[in-house]
Amino acid sequence: MLTVKPAWKKWRLLNDHGRHIWAFKPVSDQIDQHLHNAETVSDEEIVQFAEDFRFDSSINPNSADQVYRHCAINNQFQPFDGLLPQAKSAEDQAVIDSLVKGINYFSYLQCEDGHWPGDYGGPLFLLPGLLIASYISGTPFPKAHREMMKLYIFNHQNPDAGWGMHIEGESTMFGTVMQYVSLRILGVDKEHPTIVKARNWIKNNGGAAGVPSWGKFYLAVMNLYDWRGFNSLFPEMWLLPKWLPMHPSRYWCHCRMVYLPMAYCQAHRIQAPEDELVLSLREELYENFDSIDWPKQRDAVCDKDRYYKPSGVLKWMNLFTNTYEKFASSRLRKKTTNYILKYLDAEDQQTQYIDIGPVSKAINSICIWHAYGKDSDRFKRHVERWYDYLWVAEDGMKMNGYNGSQLWDTALATRAILESDLGKRFPKTIERSYRFIERSQIKSEHSTHAEFFRHPMIGSWPFSTADNGWPVSDCTAEGLSAALSIHRSGLVEAVIDEQRMKQAIDIILSYQNTNGGWSTYELTRAPRWLEKLNPSEVFADIMIDYSWTECSAACLISLIESQEDYPAYKNDEISKAISAGLGFIIKQQKADGSWYGGWAVCFTYATWFAVETLSKALNKGYFDDTVLADSINKACAFLVGKQKADGGWGESFKSCSDLVYTEAATSQSVNTAWALLALLSGNFQDKSVIDKGIRVLLNKQTELGDWHQENISGVFNYNCMITYANYRNIFPIWALNRYCRIYNLRMLEK
Repeated sequence: MLTVKPAWKKWRLLNDHGRHIWAFKPVSDQIDQHLHNAETVSDEEIVQFAEDFRFDSSINPNSADQVYRHCAINNQFQPFDGLLPQAKSAEDQAVIDSLVKGINYFSYLQCEDGHWPGDYGGPLFLLPGLLIASYISGTPFPKAHREMMKLYIFNHQNPDAGWGMHIEGESTMFGTVMQYVSLRILGVDKEHPTIVKARNWIKNNGGAAGVPSWGKFYLAVMNLYDWRGFNSLFPEMWLLPKWLPMHPSRYWCHCRMVYLPMAYCQAHRIQAPEDELVLSLREELYENFDSIDWPKQRDAVCDKDRYYKPSGVLKWMNLFTNTYEKFASSRLRKKTTNYILKYLDAEDQQTQYIDIGPVSKAINSICIWHAYGKDSDRFKRHVERWYDYLWVAEDGMKMNGYNGSQLWDTALATRAILESDLGKRFPKTIERSYRFIERSQIKSEHSTHAEFFRHPMIGSWPFSTADNGWPVSDCTAEGLSAALSIHRSGLVEAVIDEQRMKQAIDIILSYQNTNGGWSTYELTRAPRWLEKLNPSEVFADIMIDYSWTECSAACLISLIESQEDYPAYKNDEISKAISAGLGFIIKQQKADGSWYGGWAVCFTYATWFAVETLSKALNKGYFDDTVLADSINKACAFLVGKQKADGGWGESFKSCSDLVYTEAATSQSVNTAWALLALLSGNFQDKSVIDKGIRVLLNKQTELGDWHQENISGVFNYNCMITYANYRNIFPIWALNRYCRIYNLRMLEK
């Protein structure tokens, strides 16, 4: 069937209602026993790891998630055998066969609890943060995990001996220094060829002191960089009046929840002891560690890293806060750190110690270790959740960009499968996905949510699991749309009752900003000028929660669909919200007809979302139909103009960072599917254009029904790419299914 290498078989994904953890030779399916054999890996098994997880990133740095997929398919796969052909032509029959084959294959990847697990890696700076947390706390990962982490880092070294910020990125100081330190923490000798080449790269590009501020932070915690060389985060800012526009409670939540624990670490000058490794690394990374003028390094950033230039406002702010550090009141500082610790404790409780994301997870762990000790229950609960972020693929063990994308992928997959009646041929798949969607809806509020600046959450859906506890606007929208689709299918009894559906509608309404759009986790809480305080150097638009085309489109679609099912519920309020949202979408359209996508690559992604929304709103009285139609036509013309000679579409991640549509070398299944979905929803009349794209999807499909993993497809903060392994299945299935629905392609049951 599919190749399953010997070492792959020794790793198994354990699952408990969406929580998944990779275990080495597990003794049972119980997650709490996942480490039972992790320390007992033999020398022979380590050699087998190196052989079976050899990965050539120069061919394609994106792993195909083969460890999970191949094992899942080989354990149970059966070709679908429930339909007879009734297509008008061989071409139509090929589309139907491809669709059914695709859904059938993807159904076998679904976990019993209903979600689709998958690789959500890509950023290379995540795992180093967790390894530094493990090192400073004296809590090493088991041997099996350490060996797999080494292989992952080895596998993604670039030909020039450096590492990028993400797996497709060119080498940067941030990526290279973080991987270098990680390998040394994992026990790789300083004279290992990989290490020697990386060390030369660092020295040839200006030295480790030129690492961006997040790298400076991690190095300072490791005692490999002096805290005097780190710009003050002004922890006392948390004690300022909350009405001030620059109060941290007004930041975008990811920004807030990263700089919160960073401020605690800086305030306490947390650092690893000067042990043998630390002293050696100082010699390896610098010419003369003790002679460095550290304050002069505060703003030193390697040219290969800088994406966002500091503003004059930030420079003046740094001058003030760095000066303040010399005179900071110890009493006020203690009051500040006590408040921050209380906030971190609340975040842990609100998220079952998962925390909002991987960077926060690592730094929060350091803070909790420092405050309560290695043997405290709080820290032990943190360590238990480290493993929720780890993922095994054929390139080794990585850290995911969240504790998974469970709800997001499951909601999208459900909608893709139910796009036409052909999806009803897979009732068990839909039943399972519905169970997971129902379980994942957030049903209660945290007692401290208002105290710590959280948006209301009852009725919402998260990106990953209910335990994560952070509701997201578009995840709520997709959860609601998926539930509506399932209820309409008649395949299940509606467990998510009308009250809960209306709670979801209410939450979506509560997320709408004054500009008519929707942001991610919360309302936009501060003016745009706050971005002038962005200190990251490597990310853009991180300071506030901006309205996004994709989030807005998803929310609008769900509101329009919910009005069809609940026409009497808040009709006027919802109609006004939809009208304002459509106005926002229209304003975001670029002169060439496209929309910029902030969460996937890139113009094809956002343009699909926008066209989907505008098309759904046509002829319903929400907006001027002439304006909507003109916008849709411009978008379709843009997409047609980007179609490649083979009939597909291919967009590079460079579109995201350069803000200009950038062609990929080849057509990509995911981009092609997004373009087709847009053209089909936009009622584009030249079917030959669509047929060419459909043929690309057919030709790229494997015999079993999968699609090949191609380029990376996700992004955040403009400059860092992230993997969505399931997109290569979800969106081709969706496009084929829509084609079947629109052109009325059908089959008979046996």
